[in-house]
Amino acid sequence: MTTQTSPEFGHLRSVLWPVRRNELRLFLPLLLMFFFICLNYNILRVAKDALVVTAPCSGAEAIPFIKVWAILPSALLMTFLFTRLSNRFNYAKIFYIMMGLFLGFFFLFPFVLYPLSDYLHPVGLADKLSEALPIGFKGLIAVFRNWTFTLFYVMSELWSTHIMTVLFWGFANEIMSVGRAKRFYTLLMIGGNIAGALAGQMVASFSTWGNLWGESSGREVWGCSLTLLCSFIVLCGLATIGTFHWFQKHSLERVSVLEGIQLKNKAPSEIKMGMRNNFKYLAKSKYLLCIAVIVLTYNICINLTEVVWKDQLRNIYSNPNDFNAYMGKVLTGIGILATLIALASSGVIQKARWTFNAMISPMIMLVTGIGFFCFLLFKDTNFLGALTMLFGWTPLAVGVFFGSVQNCLARASKYSVFDTTKELAFIPLGKESKLKGKAAIDGVGSRLGKSGGAVIYQGLLMVLGTVACSIPYVAVILLFVIGAWIWAVKSLGKQFTELTQKGTALPEPVLTAEAPPLSQQPVQS
Repeated sequence: MTTQTSPEFGHLRSVLWPVRRNELRLFLPLLLMFFFICLNYNILRVAKDALVVTAPCSGAEAIPFIKVWAILPSALLMTFLFTRLSNRFNYAKIFYIMMGLFLGFFFLFPFVLYPLSDYLHPVGLADKLSEALPIGFKGLIAVFRNWTFTLFYVMSELWSTHIMTVLFWGFANEIMSVGRAKRFYTLLMIGGNIAGALAGQMVASFSTWGNLWGESSGREVWGCSLTLLCSFIVLCGLATIGTFHWFQKHSLERVSVLEGIQLKNKAPSEIKMGMRNNFKYLAKSKYLLCIAVIVLTYNICINLTEVVWKDQLRNIYSNPNDFNAYMGKVLTGIGILATLIALASSGVIQKARWTFNAMISPMIMLVTGIGFFCFLLFKDTNFLGALTMLFGWTPLAVGVFFGSVQNCLARASKYSVFDTTKELAFIPLGKESKLKGKAAIDGVGSRLGKSGGAVIYQGLLMVLGTVACSIPYVAVILLFVIGAWIWAVKSLGKQFTELTQKGTALPEPVLTAEAPPLSQQPVQS
């Protein structure tokens, strides 16, 4: 089993293409699958924000409430479904079922749910609630008022956790050794980042085409753009399924030979576990807990900064099509930056210690977060006021610009270094820890992180009323969360180094079997 870069690669090739000829049937299908999944992920990430933030009587205040009251329960339900499916079916069937569920929704939304939204949304009841409740409940009422948009937001978020993270990366980690992953994962991230840049251009183009289509046909412009976006998402999903099917049919034998493991016609997981035991895995493993803290803290940080930025952004782009087009440009910037960071860090990831690589993301978040919040807090000072006048920008426009830069750098580091190091951390685990621990961490842990940030915002909004008033408190909380992230990286780095040096898998946590239902228990005579 390869544990380091082969000497057959020169310095340049070890950075740009460290793939052997006999590995192409393994690597290229994975790259293509990840490309299509990331293309959809990035398009959905922009569309869901444009749909919810610019919805009637809504705004960025709705996002924290969606993440707590809609996404978190949905993530728990989806993790429960995945756990049950993994106990009953092999991986291929799970993949087809999960993909079919998501693609079915994204097909129905533009053709059924959105056209009927005026009839489905409880506008009258929501108006009465707005009159009866304080302004701090505006976001919660918007979630209820525009419930079909909320559902779209939820499914878009779950695509990233359950299709990209749990399904794809769970499969990749199962068939990959640490040495091969160090060579392949950076290239996969680069492919995903290129998909992100392309998605940004596609989003901007769909907004333009939707505008032309709407004007020529007399239809709503944003509805036309959504139809184009969702149709493209379904096509990319079908391409992903086709690639996965080809891989199952033609490449699993090659993987079995390369890695020395049995994959074809593999039975379902031998250990039948419910979701409760999934989380017991986390509680009994310091290693898994550290991964969970890293995922949790990253998602809290990105949620804390993004809500403030999107609140500023909506004040400039209140039209959903314009909001969508601007976010497409930001998405392109993220994709380009992430590709450059991935190329620059490729050799470092292969040669440097895991801890050094994993520390890059929290450092970027710390520096960019301090810069963004400092501008927002001190934008009315004489120095920053003169600076904005010098460039002819309003303070609001400069705030949006700084937020866009912060988001681009934070997301770019996530899609290049953070994701690579996180997935590498799963590889030394035993088979069940990989499957069950990953489902719990990535399926629910990331949602808990975003929900944690959302709970913080909910409390602040209930007391202070608006996102703008909560900025100083959010800045202080952000610093404490980044501190916890750094601590978890250091702790996990020591454990990862010990495991990889020994060349053995982490022992599985010992769990007692779940008791069967009463109806299945033997009756005492």
